Amino acid sequence: MPAQPDVPLRPMTLGELLDAAMTLLRARALPLLLTAGVLAALEQALLVPLRRAASVTPPFYGPSRYDFGGWWTLVSAGFAAEGFIICVLAAVAAAAAGPALVGQPLRHRQLWARTRPVPTLLAALALGLACGVAAAAGFLGWFFVYGLFGLVSAVLVIDRSGSFGRSARLAARGGMRGVWTRLAAYVTWFAVRIALGSGWVAVFTSVTGDQPDWLDWLTPVALAAANTVAYAALGCVDAVLLLETRIRTEGLDIAISRARGRGEDPAVALVHPR
Repeated sequence: MPAQPDVPLRPMTLGELLDAAMTLLRARALPLLLTAGVLAALEQALLVPLRRAASVTPPFYGPSRYDFGGWWTLVSAGFAAEGFIICVLAAVAAAAAGPALVGQPLRHRQLWARTRPVPTLLAALALGLACGVAAAAGFLGWFFVYGLFGLVSAVLVIDRSGSFGRSARLAARGGMRGVWTRLAAYVTWFAVRIALGSGWVAVFTSVTGDQPDWLDWLTPVALAAANTVAYAALGCVDAVLLLETRIRTEGLDIAISRARGRGEDPAVALVHPR
């Protein structure tokens, strides 16, 4: 039996929320990192031909003066792919976070049955497409799409009901607190991804003064490894953020305590009434 993660049954500060997300990731590292690794590798396989078509070079794949439109398409596809991947991982993390909140042990293999694969994949596809379109349209819309609707898979798994509308309502509560939390976590992990995926490669080439051919395959591998950890962490942030928002604004902690006081299964309180 894996170690049970600790998800506090109380409102949290931003720092505490991010710490709880990392605790969840450490406890469920095997299923989360395995899923993230497969999806991150597929993402890089998708982007490699687009990079070649756009004539961009590693390690940062900046815009080419010869084909800015191709680079814009490449970046938009990247935002679409990561929106899909983070949404899927948030469902896996949410499958673990709910039982962790109420203190119910759960084996790794039991997570998959709790993720509601069909609605989750459909929601992830829709979110990924929306993120890609918003990025292609100038990026400003992406902040709202990602910030407001990214909790949808966590809503599907923990609330066992809901939609993009409920995700937006939860993220907008408390002065858009959920939106700012998701964006803050994204920016933090984006910096980590750049440092681990491209930064060290750039330092290596600047020190050696060489641009070897193997950078064409080394950089995607490094990016896939960095994205594996970052995507899994961002999925955990979404799962913990959903629970914390419901505790803060819907009295989820009170409902769980009352269920325990009546001798009922506290997990019933996680299901949001339609």
